[in-house]
Amino acid sequence: MSLLLLSLAPVFILLAYVYMRDKYEKEPLRLLFEGVFAGGILLFPVAAIEQGLSTIVPAFQGIGMAAYDGFVVAGFTEEVFKFLVLFFLFWRNRNFNERYDGIVYAVSVSLGFAAVENIFYVYKGSYQVGLLRAFTAVPAHMIFGILMGYYLGMAKFQTDRRRGFLWKAILVPWLFHGTYDFLLLSKHLLFLLVFIPFLFIMWRTGLKRMKLHVDSSFFRIAPPPPQPGHDNYE
Repeated sequence: MSLLLLSLAPVFILLAYVYMRDKYEKEPLRLLFEGVFAGGILLFPVAAIEQGLSTIVPAFQGIGMAAYDGFVVAGFTEEVFKFLVLFFLFWRNRNFNERYDGIVYAVSVSLGFAAVENIFYVYKGSYQVGLLRAFTAVPAHMIFGILMGYYLGMAKFQTDRRRGFLWKAILVPWLFHGTYDFLLLSKHLLFLLVFIPFLFIMWRTGLKRMKLHVDSSFFRIAPPPPQPGHDNYE
């Protein structure tokens, strides 16, 4: 039970932090937990795909293998599938009526994924693994979600640049996720030294994006007009 608590506590602390930053109109808790649940279930098909991708190029070694595992196996696969779940689950929901909502929903999916992933890692490892991941991997997933949600919120309400923002909602978290994993998987002293300043840059970028949308929440954007027959609309 203590290992389970250690696995899940950082997830829900970070989720509560992002949720409480919504100053104008907080999202229904039901939707928040739908995102967490969907993100958790997502781990299983993603893990199967990652396992398959890991066996495709056994000739890669060293830095090349670290780049492949970081940017393709983990970063690309996880962020693309998170985006698909986020888009199909929340894009047309009537509660998605301000830019910051994109961050709340994206973080719920991302941290749901991190929660189940964390349980496996901690139970296979130890308390030390759980503590380390509580301050590294789990917050990293939150930042990836913030970045994805930031651009999804921009795409939702800035229709003249929608396609570009939708692409950024995938590309930006993928690049940060890939770089995060690559620096760790490289096991190269130089890259490991770069990891600390990279974490600072990643956190600063994510929190700055979140603040921009928090501030914009004071200027609520009206939701799209209702569409009869669609369950997500009143």
